[in-house]
Amino acid sequence: MSATERDETAPRTASAVSAVPMRDLLAACAAANAISTPPRVPDRETLQPHGTEQRRAA
Repeated sequence: MSATERDETAPRTASAVSAVPMRDLLAACAAANAISTPPRVPDRETLQPHGTEQRRAA
């Protein structure tokens, strides 16, 4: 690119690049992470009904 071509191009402004507030950007990233992460398999203890004890092999 020659010097004249460089001078004719419009300069970039910072406001045109960052039109989204950081708070909204972070919220969008958190939402995308929550949606794209598969659910965890519950622990065995979580699956047991309350008040019942697990039997253990003797």
